[in-house]
Amino acid sequence: MAEAVKVLITGATGFLGGHLVDACLRQGHQVRALVRAASDTARLRTMPEVELLTGDLSDAAALHRAALGCDTVLHSAARVVDHGSRAQFHAANVAGTENLLAAARRTGVSRFVFVSSPSALMRPGEGDRFDIDETVPYPDRFHNHYCETKARAEEHVLAANTTGFTTCAIRPRGIWGTRDHFGFLPRMLTAMHRGRLPDLSGGKRVQVSLCHSDNAVAACLGAASAPAERVGGRTYFVADQEISDLWAFLTTVGQLLGCDPPHPRIPLSAGRALAGAVESLWWLRPGPRGGAPLSRYMMALLTCSTTYDTGAARRDLGYRAPRSQADGVRELVKWVQEGGGVAAWSRPSTTVASQLGRTRIPTKDTQRGST
Repeated sequence: MAEAVKVLITGATGFLGGHLVDACLRQGHQVRALVRAASDTARLRTMPEVELLTGDLSDAAALHRAALGCDTVLHSAARVVDHGSRAQFHAANVAGTENLLAAARRTGVSRFVFVSSPSALMRPGEGDRFDIDETVPYPDRFHNHYCETKARAEEHVLAANTTGFTTCAIRPRGIWGTRDHFGFLPRMLTAMHRGRLPDLSGGKRVQVSLCHSDNAVAACLGAASAPAERVGGRTYFVADQEISDLWAFLTTVGQLLGCDPPHPRIPLSAGRALAGAVESLWWLRPGPRGGAPLSRYMMALLTCSTTYDTGAARRDLGYRAPRSQADGVRELVKWVQEGGGVAAWSRPSTTVASQLGRTRIPTKDTQRGST
């Protein structure tokens, strides 16, 4: 978005959505954030430049008000937990996206960027896959409701592309960075800190593409400003420039934060059998429950090498992964240490969130003349 526009951001109280807000403000755009009534808006309320509008993706009237007058929608809100009914996932990820698309079309929005996921292409039982590109089709079976509904939502977004209403989707894998309290990295490092993270690699080198939040943001903004004829109706894999050895990466970050390495090492066959058993038994237990402590989907993410070809994003979005992994790790470790260490990482408080939000985001005007 080379010229200043008005941007509607969903999921703005979340990890990636919050970074999208920051980046849009830095570029001088007007930002409107659609937030649910129950969301923690403490950080956003420290930003007078951000217009907050309360509503959810099932409320057609609220979506109309949110989209009215906006040029671009960055849709990052989703149900991303690994538990819940198919109806809950469909309502949040599929129906919610359809509702937002409809509101955007009716109000004259010209660009709709959907934050999708490579999980939309994951098929149960697959092994290692390297250099996957956008020609890979959707699977005929999905690991879970999250994978399926992200695929279905993505299909709706791409099908909505028309002249004057450009839609596209980006697929960042394993987003990580500062201000993430609930993603894979804080969960893994918290378990490691407590001595409860076994090495599930079985001694195998698990090569994966991860995506720092700054890199995911760069791809979103590139998708929002690239020529319509180039990006309309297309999907894009985005990832860090580096290919990561997943368990070595977890160990390195953990050691920088004073954690012992994952242990003990569990053979792959035993780990996968255990994941299947835990997942099956978890859903048989009575009473309320969150996500299973180990699942087949989680094991696939942690034990299957999966890397992505970002050539299409480089060609069409001008994507160049601005944040290196080494810089991202240094910034993350500093942020975690300043916030109370690993023990506090996965237990954010409103007070902490407010304090983190007190650093003013420089706008385009305030950046002029700075070095």
